[in-house]
Amino acid sequence: MLIRKPTDIKPSDITAESVFLNRRTLLRSAGFLGASTLLPQAHAADEEIPAKYKRLTGVRPSPLSTKDAPNRFDEISGYNNFYEFGTDKADPAAESGRFRPQPWKVKIDGEAGITGTFDYDSIVKPHALEERIYRFRCVEAWSMVIPWVGIPLGEVLKRYNPTSKARYVAFETVVRPAEMPGQKYPILDWPYVEGLTMAEAMHPLTLLVVGVYGVELPNQNGAPLRLIVPWKYGFKSIKSLVRISFREKQPPTTWNISAPDEYGFYANVNPAVDHPRWSQASERRVSSGVGSLFASRQPTLPFNGYAAQVASLYKGLDLARNF
Repeated sequence: MLIRKPTDIKPSDITAESVFLNRRTLLRSAGFLGASTLLPQAHAADEEIPAKYKRLTGVRPSPLSTKDAPNRFDEISGYNNFYEFGTDKADPAAESGRFRPQPWKVKIDGEAGITGTFDYDSIVKPHALEERIYRFRCVEAWSMVIPWVGIPLGEVLKRYNPTSKARYVAFETVVRPAEMPGQKYPILDWPYVEGLTMAEAMHPLTLLVVGVYGVELPNQNGAPLRLIVPWKYGFKSIKSLVRISFREKQPPTTWNISAPDEYGFYANVNPAVDHPRWSQASERRVSSGVGSLFASRQPTLPFNGYAAQVASLYKGLDLARNF
């Protein structure tokens, strides 16, 4: 079905906020730092983080981090796509104060040996938290570098014993229009839904995120649980998760439902494939530098710079047709 959109949304505002690899191969791949060098870089802006955000404990640095310097906390938390709170980039920070991320439960269902509804602690607490500095690329051609805190999604998923029929993993965002004012309008067909292949979901780079900059996730960044799939456009990294489903068939995804000619299921960062309304060949890094919110444009990297780690997932797949 076609989804109605308010007339005040500019084209430039529309975003589609979406194989197992040997971990040793990942660690040897170019572009990652040794763990001992990460924390000073990622935590350089501690004094800029408002005291209301709870500091996460027991977080270990990850060797899967990029060398790029992270964005400031205020940039990460103040410039967001999260249509559940509004279509303007400032809306999520301004409109998410009523949202209550605790207590929190997630439904696990589908092709798995263990299903049911589980609370936040039962999902998160059995795992050690890692801090990973990842590049984040939006389909609108802006980007950031963000020190996420989370758990490899595959470590979580395997605890529910997915069956041999589980070829895909589907995800769903919470629906609370009283707390998420954007859901009062038919901007999209709520709830927001996304999906990955099982190989993508189990890949070591795919992260179930609980924090940023060493603190709990701000509401506007997808509290309390979200995904980060760093080689894909930002809309694949679904926020405020309340359901994870193991599926045999490819699940529907929100932006593919809304605009199938613009947003495909795979959504891999591919500078050779333009969005129908703008080029993806270059990007602007969000910056608080003098004169502009954005730094100068830079070339977009295939798979957002993670090609060495993930390109083999798509061997034989036409990435122009399967965008």
